[in-house]
Amino acid sequence: MALKEIADALVAGCREGRETENLEKLYAADAVSVEPVDMGEGREAKGMDALKGKHAWWDATFELLDAKVSDPFPHGDDRFAVVFEVKAKNKENGEVSDMKEVAVYHVANDKIVREEFFYGM
Repeated sequence: MALKEIADALVAGCREGRETENLEKLYAADAVSVEPVDMGEGREAKGMDALKGKHAWWDATFELLDAKVSDPFPHGDDRFAVVFEVKAKNKENGEVSDMKEVAVYHVANDKIVREEFFYGM
């Protein structure tokens, strides 16, 4: 898959609620996901099981109320960025949060090998 195809597939999957399906289809088995801060499990999740665990934690912790996913912003032949704007409710305490982040995806050998998240302040 070309970079544009990967980027478009990732965005479509996020818009359609197919994020977990995207993991198997678009990510390398040893892909790394990096958060800007440690949420208790370290900043980096490495490998498919860790990425799936990260998604499972999100689904168990938050109810998605609204989401906007930008079109991808390509950067050269090996990276693209996506802007996410999310309104979510914490299932434990009912707190509603507006979140905005930029994700930068690194691609090699037709798979996403690294994703890095940057949160709005």
